[in-house]
Amino acid sequence: MDLKSVLDEVESWPVQDRLRLIEEVWGLISASPESFVLSEPQNQDLRRRLDRVRAHPNLGASWEVVEARLRGMGR
Repeated sequence: MDLKSVLDEVESWPVQDRLRLIEEVWGLISASPESFVLSEPQNQDLRRRLDRVRAHPNLGASWEVVEARLRGMGR
């Protein structure tokens, strides 16, 4: 089955199932981080963001706070 066929099928799924698929695929990717290589622009962006976090550690919100806000949106 080619990618277009898979995407056509997935498009017909309920949103919750599509989100679950994303989580599962991300789990497969994150299980082998050594196979994931960032491009130079991605590396530069990551360094810029990390520098900003280090310079301003009190800005932003923790993942737990962000996740709670996102989960609260579905109510």
